[in-house]
Amino acid sequence: MYATRAVLLGVLLAMLPATLPAAETEPPVILFGQSAALSGPTRELGAGMRLGLLAAFDEVNRGGGIHGATLSLESLDDRYEPEAAIANTRRLIEEHQVFALIGAVGTPTSAAAQPIASEAGVPYIAPFTGAEFLRDAESYPNVVNVRASYYQETEEMAARLSEDLGIRSISIFYQNDSFGRTGLEGLRRAVERRGLNLIEEVSYPRNTETVKIALLDLRRAAAEAVVIVGAYKPAAAMIRWAKRLDFNPYFINISFIGSAALAAELGSDGAGVYVTQVVPFPEDTSLPVVAQYQQALAAVAGQAEPSFVSLEGYLAGRLAVEGLRLAGPQPDRQAFLRALREAGTIDLSGFRLSYGPGDNQGSDQVYLTRINANGRFQSVAHMVAP
Repeated sequence: MYATRAVLLGVLLAMLPATLPAAETEPPVILFGQSAALSGPTRELGAGMRLGLLAAFDEVNRGGGIHGATLSLESLDDRYEPEAAIANTRRLIEEHQVFALIGAVGTPTSAAAQPIASEAGVPYIAPFTGAEFLRDAESYPNVVNVRASYYQETEEMAARLSEDLGIRSISIFYQNDSFGRTGLEGLRRAVERRGLNLIEEVSYPRNTETVKIALLDLRRAAAEAVVIVGAYKPAAAMIRWAKRLDFNPYFINISFIGSAALAAELGSDGAGVYVTQVVPFPEDTSLPVVAQYQQALAAVAGQAEPSFVSLEGYLAGRLAVEGLRLAGPQPDRQAFLRALREAGTIDLSGFRLSYGPGDNQGSDQVYLTRINANGRFQSVAHMVAP
């Protein structure tokens, strides 16, 4: 019986080919990590950045990846709270072993999380904040920014208010944390350069809509314009209450506001409200990168409306792709950072970023937009009287 089995086994082995085909191997995966607000009153910002990043990564993966590797994203919810951002950052680095962090949302959360990334030698790419401290390339060598700074946005606000409308008196409504105070400092500098009057400075607590007392102070000061450095829910609440009280200054918001969410919150009360932006108009397909963004967005979320936030996330993802391309096959973190820092000009299909010694901010562009009577944003060159 044993002899018969041996004969059969020999026959079967003889029937096999001399060499077996090599087993198919999965392409390597480069994992990026994101800690952002995916719940709470700032959730639209984190969700928008995540969607844009996924669109960019899916686009490159469908094209075969980068140097044979595919890109993946792990996103954790920090609710726009620094303590949660710290825990998430440690988890992403230590447990998930991400290659880099990307698309963080907010100044206070970035201030808490970035030092952890720096200590671990992990790149901190394209945070959704214009905070000035992150523009210090020597002190923060692991940070690479895409967007213009809050100082540049408040400079544009002061210029448009004074030059376009002749306004001399301005008040500010800001979030009482490092984000809001950065915007406040930027506006103070801008109005001082122009000899304008910053006549009232009022704040509200982060992640709340506690705005009524601040609004009464703003109305009492009766400035011609109110600059808003905050999140969309409290900003919308303040503007709605102002209109109920027949207080109608020019309202102009900084880009962090989350434009689509602000317009949705305001409804009919949004007409004439301005927002400075740091990325191109997401409907302007005459710019190749915007056309590519819209196609990539439709591929991952067919019903999603283009927005400034998801476009910024897409640009962040495209920057990461370019850094990996420049760093070559099997890059390490330092090679990736070095490739971006030494790239000079990076042309993302018409949206140009420029980096160099001591300069970790790619774009200096600030754009102006306004909500029209239909609740839609329009790109404008100047502020105009209603």
